[in-house]
Amino acid sequence: MSESPSSHPPSSGSPIHALGGLRVLELGQLIAGPFAAKTLADFGADVIKIESPESGDPLRKWRLIKDGTSVWWQVQSRNKRSLALDLRDTEAQSIVRQLATEADVLIENFRPGAMEGWGLAPDDLLKLNPRLIVLRISGYGQTGPYCDRPGFGVVAEAMGGLRHLTAEPGRVPVRVGVSIGDTLAALHGVIGILLALQHRNTSGRGQVIDVALYEAVFNCMESLLPEYSAFGAIRAAAGSALPGIAPSNAYLCADDGYALIAGNGDSIFRRLMSLIGRDDLGLDPSLADNAGRVARVSELDDAIAGWTATRSVDEVLAALAEASVPAGRIYTVADIAADPHYAARGMLQQIQMDDGSTLQVPGIVPKLSLTPGNHHRNAPSLGQDSDAILRELGLTTDQIQALKDRGIVKGTIQ
Repeated sequence: MSESPSSHPPSSGSPIHALGGLRVLELGQLIAGPFAAKTLADFGADVIKIESPESGDPLRKWRLIKDGTSVWWQVQSRNKRSLALDLRDTEAQSIVRQLATEADVLIENFRPGAMEGWGLAPDDLLKLNPRLIVLRISGYGQTGPYCDRPGFGVVAEAMGGLRHLTAEPGRVPVRVGVSIGDTLAALHGVIGILLALQHRNTSGRGQVIDVALYEAVFNCMESLLPEYSAFGAIRAAAGSALPGIAPSNAYLCADDGYALIAGNGDSIFRRLMSLIGRDDLGLDPSLADNAGRVARVSELDDAIAGWTATRSVDEVLAALAEASVPAGRIYTVADIAADPHYAARGMLQQIQMDDGSTLQVPGIVPKLSLTPGNHHRNAPSLGQDSDAILRELGLTTDQIQALKDRGIVKGTIQ
């Protein structure tokens, strides 16, 4: 049985990992479950990623490919070990059960019922290891009338209320350009794991965490439901504005770029109006608070847009910074890669690939003063660690080779 992370002190000179000594089994694929496991691995958890020996996690081949593997893979699976194991096989299922008896956390994001069909129901695993924490991420959760439906992040974003808001008024709602529903669910899952670990520290008992993608999105929808409950208000798409908060919008500048300006604080609003030469608005008692400004938001947006239209984005941002008004530009990834603040904060990490080439990847968040996360291992090739992990369970080289011969395991003798 794994001990708590704090029970494994690092050797002298080694980095101190917040989750050092935590053993995690990752049985999911693609985004939500693996992102949760990646977050734990970044802070020192030993994550064993179990994937199909035939082709592995489909994310290995998603989007842009370098030397046969997605560069996304290098972020999503860094710091993990790969065990290529066919979960449809009863002997492979037995191996998972054995691993689960020694694990602290198991993460899965299969369709509800898949784990039960493989003889790996969380309730049964908890009987083998009462300290085990099981994170289950699915589209609709493990219960309820929709639980058996297949659910992807884009569907969850729509059901959770986000997609309805992401559009210009009167136009087709668009999706956010990344898998935000999966990522939000993953982060809720990590929170659940940390809560369950704290409970286990006092009770000695593990538990099951049920995260639904649509609920993770809905949890971030702020005042959407209470406004409907109290007033029957259904918030509509508002483009780059934030309804009910003013002024806060994207404003076109003379060089055809946009400046994002958040002048919605009372004192900030007065400074902004003074800057653009509109003290008549800044000192207007009816605009002294947010409610008054919301009632005249179009007038305020027009005044700000008239000022930005005569200046470049750089000129606008410099003036706003001098006036202590929150503002920024719309970044492309090229802007991110060239930004000195990103670099100073360690958010542009250069890693060396196994073939000797280099790749820039996002840094690690959050930033802890005593136990920061780090990139200590590149993303594994398929089955790279199968032999080592199975040996840790006590299997001999001959036994491992027999599993390979039957196609149950893929790996290279270490």
